[in-house]
Amino acid sequence: METERPPFETLVQPFGAEAIVAAAALIAQGQCVAVPTETVYGLAADATDGKAVAGIYAAKGRPSFNPLIVHVPDVAAAERIAEFNDVARGLAARYWPGPLTLVLPLRAESGVASLVTAGLPTIALRVPAHPAMQALLAACGKPLAAPSANASGSISPTSAAHALKSLGGRIPLIIDAGPTSVGLESTIIAVAADGALRLLRPGPVDLGIALAMPGTIEAPGQLASHYAPAKPLRLNATSAEHDEWLIGFGAVRGDDTLSAGGDLTEAAANLFNALHEADASARPCIAIAPIPETGVGVAINDRLKRAAA
Repeated sequence: METERPPFETLVQPFGAEAIVAAAALIAQGQCVAVPTETVYGLAADATDGKAVAGIYAAKGRPSFNPLIVHVPDVAAAERIAEFNDVARGLAARYWPGPLTLVLPLRAESGVASLVTAGLPTIALRVPAHPAMQALLAACGKPLAAPSANASGSISPTSAAHALKSLGGRIPLIIDAGPTSVGLESTIIAVAADGALRLLRPGPVDLGIALAMPGTIEAPGQLASHYAPAKPLRLNATSAEHDEWLIGFGAVRGDDTLSAGGDLTEAAANLFNALHEADASARPCIAIAPIPETGVGVAINDRLKRAAA
């Protein structure tokens, strides 16, 4: 009996003009491709094509109530999709392109598939800084829905190898531009009509806002269990049990470390790679050292709590 083949032979192609042309052609056909951003690798598809967006959900095994971030090339493109007030424009002017996602009221004439927003009246938008994603946006001429390029609930990918390990055989193409520079998903801020801000997901951009109380899911990354390795994860460990792979930080040394010098920015960039390494180790459990609850440490601890849930 012949073994069933995966639906795709996944090609990993170095970032360059040829890869962008190939990726844009696949997206035009309604398929999805993995592409780097400055935060993590994203799984991109045409945000105006409901079937293409469904392909993202299918590849990731993602719950349908969890909305997707839409990537656009600039503020003008964002304003064609969502309603901006002065506060939103100020945030966009200061932080775009970059790792900030804004949740704003969706325009009726946006053209974005309803599956992108999971039926919500708002949309999550970001202008990415990475040249690969910007090149793909230019080549496609469409807004691109692009959650992280990994199976839903698993560790986010900060390299092409991570994306291949998680989605190999599920998608046709991964553009490889090396490891991501930020290594942590974008900060998500909801902007109300009166200009009030709510932090829905901590991330690299720290606006000094406390995390909003959990409630209805409004944006990606709000599931209680998310970004999770396959193995049990113990937080705030100062030493390892006999069956644990210890991820260190600062003075806590381990089998690996997020940052020997206690640098939180370095730790954020190394977080998901360290979790991938721990998940691939021979030990059945993972432990991780305490991370200070300051600056980007808030975002790191948010991811770790979800990973351990």
